[in-house]
Amino acid sequence: MARGNNYAIQAQQAKACFLTYDQQALADKLGLLGDERYLYTRLLGQPYRIRRTTGDLERLEGERWADANSYEEVMTLLDLVCDSREDRHVSGQWKNMSSFGLQFHQSLLESGRDPWAERFQSDPEALRRACRELGGRPLPTGDIAYAFNVFDGLELALQLWFGDEEFPPNLRWLWDENAPMYIRYETMFFARSLLLEKIAARMGLH
Repeated sequence: MARGNNYAIQAQQAKACFLTYDQQALADKLGLLGDERYLYTRLLGQPYRIRRTTGDLERLEGERWADANSYEEVMTLLDLVCDSREDRHVSGQWKNMSSFGLQFHQSLLESGRDPWAERFQSDPEALRRACRELGGRPLPTGDIAYAFNVFDGLELALQLWFGDEEFPPNLRWLWDENAPMYIRYETMFFARSLLLEKIAARMGLH
């Protein structure tokens, strides 16, 4: 319960921080459409809107706007909207996610057996189908690899290497090397978790 409360507090703090920004300046910086009540943007290929007066998020599901205030959505999208740089641009070069952080963080991404890698290897066709349905762009490296447009042309790539009797399957996460111009390193984990949730839902793993 305490952990959940802490997440809720952090999400509310992110929304409160959004309210301190000049919203017209944010819209101009990102080329966002807006009306009196909302700013409109996209995250992982899906339309979102941000309520101007509260920072609450909604995503477009078919023809209906649905609540989108999960911890990962709030922390990812508001960081991208508020703190991406004016001079941001993608490089077209991939960089392993662990390489953006301190040495200490590498164990969070490369520690022993990865249950997600094992799940994905158990049904590779379902993984490919889920990635395609989410707008993933196939990449030539890895046994299965797709790149996803997270925000404003910034891509996150999933790269699965199948295991065998000697080595477990390995799941790598790659960002464009200019990702820090868009997103903080800590927020990369929220974006990764959000993408994993979407893939798992498409594969029926929840």
